[in-house]
Amino acid sequence: TVAAAILQKKGLNVKIVEKQKFPRFVIGESLLPRSMHNFEKADFIDVIEQAGFQKKYGAKFADKHEICDFDFASQFSDGWKWTWQVKRDRFDHLLAEEVVKRGIPLDYEAEVTAVRFNEDGSSVTTVNKESHTSNIHARFIVDSSGYGRVLPRLLDLDHPSGLPERSSFFCHVKPKEVSNDKERMRIIIIVYTHDVWGWVIPFADGTSSIGIVGSPEGVHRYEGTKEEQMRKWIAEIPALQERFTDCEMVFEPRTITGYASAVKQLYGNGYVLTGNASGFVDPIFSSGVTLATESAALAAELIFDQLAGKTVNWEKDYSEYILGGVDVFKTFIEAWYAGDLQKIFFSASPNEKIKQQICSVLAGYVWDLENPFVKKHDRVLSNLAKVVSS
Repeated sequence: TVAAAILQKKGLNVKIVEKQKFPRFVIGESLLPRSMHNFEKADFIDVIEQAGFQKKYGAKFADKHEICDFDFASQFSDGWKWTWQVKRDRFDHLLAEEVVKRGIPLDYEAEVTAVRFNEDGSSVTTVNKESHTSNIHARFIVDSSGYGRVLPRLLDLDHPSGLPERSSFFCHVKPKEVSNDKERMRIIIIVYTHDVWGWVIPFADGTSSIGIVGSPEGVHRYEGTKEEQMRKWIAEIPALQERFTDCEMVFEPRTITGYASAVKQLYGNGYVLTGNASGFVDPIFSSGVTLATESAALAAELIFDQLAGKTVNWEKDYSEYILGGVDVFKTFIEAWYAGDLQKIFFSASPNEKIKQQICSVLAGYVWDLENPFVKKHDRVLSNLAKVVSS
């Protein structure tokens, strides 16, 4: 929807095809401030604001006895100081309805089954729920299919991620007592062991998303039904026990395993991959929507330039840029699972300037080369961890 809205603003004809019927459930509910810039480009801010989603002003990391609170208002980079926490079924449907109101045709329950590239563009074959086949001619294709990964499958672009297999186990819950304090304006990341962590994402309606992430054997250590397993996790982790004992589960807990993915290339003649279609790393720092909207907004700008006759260097201007941000997130993710970030977060005497610079990364500003934790992310983070440990 971000790519489509921007391209339409620039005067191009756009069509969206979507395999599922909205609204539909999807994970990835805690946004980052960087994504707000891309919602601005698509003129989505007002319509999202009017929907009344829970505003998010930071992230809290909680160990058994320690708290590290990051306030986006105190970050190093210039930019938005807050964002939203959203139920993605409603949020995604809202944006889809908005682009339809603007005159962009959107075909639900239409599966892309084949793509052919010609000199004058591409031909896309879709099949709807009545098994009716249609062909769409396009000058350019934006693959925003997320975990569906349409073009990676059709064009054999999948590539091993190189990351360990991990599982996420999650559900939405309604506590018996809803807190109205400022904690609702945070995502809470809970440290459990070196390879297992949990999340709490409060929503505006008083419910919360809770989840456990880690190695499959670590996440699924308990027996019983999925609800019984989740209640054992709630009883096991003090931060969950305190908030969600005897809570109502809005739906049965669900599992996603082996979610990390990568591709051989992000673009080709007449197409570009955005968001999860181009790869996914890990949910720990809520990077999914930021990478999706950043890649979509940039792709739209470059597509317009190319179709207007300008020369576009897709490798430098798109692939290297997007993957540069992915690499920053990946460095922080690897440091998290190695335990280095926890040492930094819970150090006895934190440096305020360093905390602001790290806060900017956690806010999604992973392309701000003025920030040493972006420009030299691998060396700076590992060196800091050594200093803290010494």
